[in-house]
Amino acid sequence: MKFLKIFISFLLLVSHVQAQEKPPFYNDIQTFKSIDSSAFPGTGKTLFVGSSSFTKWTDVQNYFPNIPIINRGFGGSTLTDLIRYANDVIIPYQPKQIVIYCGENDLAYADTVSAQMVLERFKTLFGIIRAIQPRVPIDYVSIKPSPSRARLMPKMVEANKLIKKFLKKKKHTAFINVYNAMLGSNGQPLPDIFIEDNLHMNAKGYAIWQKIIEPYINKN
Repeated sequence: MKFLKIFISFLLLVSHVQAQEKPPFYNDIQTFKSIDSSAFPGTGKTLFVGSSSFTKWTDVQNYFPNIPIINRGFGGSTLTDLIRYANDVIIPYQPKQIVIYCGENDLAYADTVSAQMVLERFKTLFGIIRAIQPRVPIDYVSIKPSPSRARLMPKMVEANKLIKKFLKKKKHTAFINVYNAMLGSNGQPLPDIFIEDNLHMNAKGYAIWQKIIEPYINKN
């Protein structure tokens, strides 16, 4: 009986250690894999990938009704996470266009993360994609201003500036600026385009995004 208790305790410890070893968003990625295994969305479509602003855009297909979209946003993710899971949430779909929203959480999660670090992470992700699909259009949606993260706005502006400059030198890319359209006349984020957490957008906010993003979407 004593041996059994020790054995059970050992199994619980092993399970705990294994759970601790799982990388961030492991379960989200497994969910995507499960969805793909039962109903693979296909290749050659427009891929929206990134953090929670895409995750919560659950009806994104309705905003672009004539463009087949695969949404692989997973909430809270950083560019480091996109790098880690690129072979799971980007490469398998062989998209005809990749629209990325990520980088905001990089700045929010650690004060030590600078705008330059966000750029370097994006460059790494960009390189991974380009190594597999050299000509696929890659569009980066600028980091948005959020009321709950207003203190980070100077860093956001700088990160957006650096990424825009980087993409300007690359073929088949675009920097999609949603930042300014989300500001009021006082230079602060519009309060009525966000839900209660003052971080994620409501339908009014996504309507702004749709209007700005739509001209960049590859309709061919």
